[in-house]
Amino acid sequence: MASDRRSARDARSSVWLSDRPAPAAGKEQPHGLRLDKIVDATVRLLDSEGLAKVSMRRLAAELGVTAMSVYWYVDTKDDLLEMALDQVHEEIGLPDEAADWRAALRELACEHRGMLVRHPWVSPLAGEFLNVGPRALAFADRAQRAIRGSGLPDGSWMGALALVFQFTYGFGTVEGRWRERCRTSGVSEDAFYGEVMGRLARRPEYAESLATVRARGERTVAAMRERDFEFALDCVIAGITAMREAV
Repeated sequence: MASDRRSARDARSSVWLSDRPAPAAGKEQPHGLRLDKIVDATVRLLDSEGLAKVSMRRLAAELGVTAMSVYWYVDTKDDLLEMALDQVHEEIGLPDEAADWRAALRELACEHRGMLVRHPWVSPLAGEFLNVGPRALAFADRAQRAIRGSGLPDGSWMGALALVFQFTYGFGTVEGRWRERCRTSGVSEDAFYGEVMGRLARRPEYAESLATVRARGERTVAAMRERDFEFALDCVIAGITAMREAV
């Protein structure tokens, strides 16, 4: 089938590297269809239904058109997934150019985490696609300009950025996926966490670990997570600062 052929994608290819002519600016198909509307609808579907349930037919139904109308704008579903991946990077606020490098990295890290939590489907796609769309590149460029102000040698910049953003990727991925699992299961994060703690309370071998957790003092999962993220990010930035003298 044509849709099966369209779904095949060479791992080396990317919609951002394609020579496919873009649809004429402002030109609409019936029902007012435009590429930006298609990408926006793709993001909404990914947010509401998850990566596994998004198909070109489902997207076309959401837009009130045929699947072939969508294919007038893109060659494959992967094209749309790449565009959606880049689209949500627009949500990442970029720090002021005059900001201290520590403040800039902190802001970028917090923004990156927030985007991953709001859109749990981003994490698997970020590991699958090249992620070289214009919004993602603007984010990466601002991060590079921030790390240049750190005083690290040139050859260390990318490793330091890997430390920052692999940390936020891991933290945001787990947080987002756990939130999504609780949401689809119809249970609050706090209720589920309370159930886990209740089970552990009946296991004497975990008494010391449980006492450590309870001594923290936070009353909600969100508060615990926020405290952990802030402290861990402090450690990351402190480590980069310390390495300026070691490399």
